Formats: sequence, C-alpha cells, structure tokens
Amino acid sequence: MAVPRRQTSVFASGSRLEPAVGVKAEWLDQIFVGDCVAALEKLPKQSVDVIFADPPYNLQLGGDLTRPDQSKVDAVDDEWDQFESFEAYDAFTRAWLLACRRVLKPNGTIWVIGSYHNIFRVGSVMQDLGFWMLNDIVWRKANPMPNFRGKRFTNAHETMIWASKSKDAKSYTFNYEAMKAFNDDLQMRSDWMLPICTGHERLKDERGAKLHPTQKPEALLYRVLLSSTNAGDVVLDPFLGTGTTAAVAKRLGRHFVGIERDRTYAAHARERVDAVEPAPDHVVHPVTPKRAEPRIPFGTLLESGLIAPGERLTDARRRYVAEVRADGSLAVSGEVGSIHRMGARVQGLDACNGWTFWHMEVGGALQPIDVLRGEIRRRIGTMGA
Repeated sequence: MAVPRRQTSVFASGSRLEPAVGVKAEWLDQIFVGDCVAALEKLPKQSVDVIFADPPYNLQLGGDLTRPDQSKVDAVDDEWDQFESFEAYDAFTRAWLLACRRVLKPNGTIWVIGSYHNIFRVGSVMQDLGFWMLNDIVWRKANPMPNFRGKRFTNAHETMIWASKSKDAKSYTFNYEAMKAFNDDLQMRSDWMLPICTGHERLKDERGAKLHPTQKPEALLYRVLLSSTNAGDVVLDPFLGTGTTAAVAKRLGRHFVGIERDRTYAAHARERVDAVEPAPDHVVHPVTPKRAEPRIPFGTLLESGLIAPGERLTDARRRYVAEVRADGSLAVSGEVGSIHRMGARVQGLDACNGWTFWHMEVGGALQPIDVLRGEIRRRIGTMGA
C-alpha cells in the first residue's frame, strides 16, 4: 500500500520544523516515516507535552512457538524486535530516550510500556538520564495468551513506567479528579484490568492475518491520555505502529505526532486516524479540581447582584434562617459571622461549608448558594476566553 501524500517524510526538509508565527506547526497531527531518532532531531526543542513509547521488547525468542496441536503461534519474531546483545539494546534505548528528552517540555511526562524482557533495562536507562519515576502501572490482561509450553507462569501483564522529566518537575499534568470520576468516585489504582486488542479493533492485512503483532488496545491509551494530558496538548509516539496513540489523541482533542519506520504500518495508521471523529470540544476537558478553581468570596455575589442585602437564606430543610448583610456576613438570632461560621453555629458544629449549607429560594424551589458561585466562575471563564 502506498503511503498517503500527507505522510510526508520528516527527512524531506533539511531545516527544523519550526512553525511560522500564528500558524499551526506543520509537524502537528502528522505521521512521519523513518528512524525515530533521526526524525526526532527535526522537531523543535521542548515542543511535546506527553510521550507514549512502545519500543521493541527484545523478546529473545528462540525458535518457533507452537500450540499443543503443533500449530504455530503468531508471535513477535519481526526483525525490528531483534538485537545482537543486551548492550546493543541498551545503546538503542539510550539513543531514543535522549532524543525524546530533548523534545519533551520541562513539565512534560513520558510513558514507556514493556514486558519483563526489557522494561527493567529501559527503566534503568531512564533513571540514568535524569527522568523521575512517578508510577509503574501494571496492565493486567483480561485475556492473555496462554503459556503453551507449560514451563513458566502465563505472562498476563505488561508494565508501564510513567515519569517526569526530572525530580524537580512539579507542575506535570495529572487529572486526579477526572480519573476518580472515571472510576466511579474511587481513586484510580496502578493496576489496570483491560483486554488485549481483539475483534474489530485489531487491524488485519490482505490475508486476514493481524497486521501488527503488538497492537495496543485503544482502551489502554484512552486511560493514559485522559490521566496525563489536556485538550490541545501535543502527544508524541516515536514507535507509532498502527496508530493507536494518534487515533485516541485525535478522538480526545489532543494533537499528535507519530513516527514509524515501517511504511506499511504508517500507511494503515494514517488511514485509521483519518477515519477518527474527534469528540466535541466541550466534552474533552477534564474535571477541574476545586483547588484549581478561582476563589470566589461570598461578597462577590452581592457585588454582582446575584444576592441582595437583606435577602434571607435557609438550610435545605428550612430549619434555620439567616439575613444577608451588606458586608457579606450573615445575621442569625443576633449573632453575625461569615456563611461558614454561622452555618456551623446553628448546627452546633466546629466547621461547616456555608456554600452548600445555605440555600436561597428561586422560583419556589431551594437551591444552594454554591450554584451562584458557579455562575460567577462561568462568567470569569467567559471573560478569559
């Protein structure tokens, strides 16, 4: 299959791919064919927010792998996964990680996935180069390939290393609240149970055989990008394969850059990505943690006219009544204090969130005054847009 015209090789130009002012960078949302290290040298320094790397695993397979019925297993025996020695693999790993490190932003992060054959060697090189480990994520495969020889445990997981560029990088993206909401209000753990790539998602060649032996499921990349990127971020995959990272990035409203040395894989990846429909802009922004939202004092509601001095507030069960004063304090039974203090006072508690405790009547129904605070925040967001 010929490579589509849009998949222009990064080697076509001798200059670095710098965008003109006010113009979308020409290297964004592209798939480049070629060696990843050489291709990465053409990208601008510190231009990428997140990297997902699925490098060769160096499986060291000796001979064909067969099932009990003697049928051959379609295992990873491609030339790109073979290295002369561990030293050769380590040199290769160091080269591509250095190239990735140059294009990664100071607050960017990198994900590397591997098996027991290579992930420990990769992790050691990463630490030698200054990357700082944030997590190791265990991808537990819901449907792993059986161990046909019966000589070892079934390999039912792969490991992902998630790392920042350095130990001093504190402002990297982690969408904690989004991942908690994604996981039914439970903290997301570091062991992810997901199926391997099968069914309609698995790309096939003209003979009906799987196109790529290690195609990753989109569910895995969905979780990776949802957790560590924001809409509009640039996601790089230096070993793109059949394009899973790029496809998910596009669907989630992220930019992508893919590098793949095999022209057949690259062509299928471009075809796959072109067919992706991005999600609407307004649904791809993660849940904003409360601490990241602008602080809104209660007095702002009076300034904006959403509440008037003299207005009366009550709790959700209409047990207590407070009068709003011009300075933003509340008066209850001769005592005056903030919305939080007076909420705690009437309940006999040490503390209270006045925003959710106090309500006002609107159209015959009670609503918490926190709704009005949300309206102020929306106005601020609109002014900043």
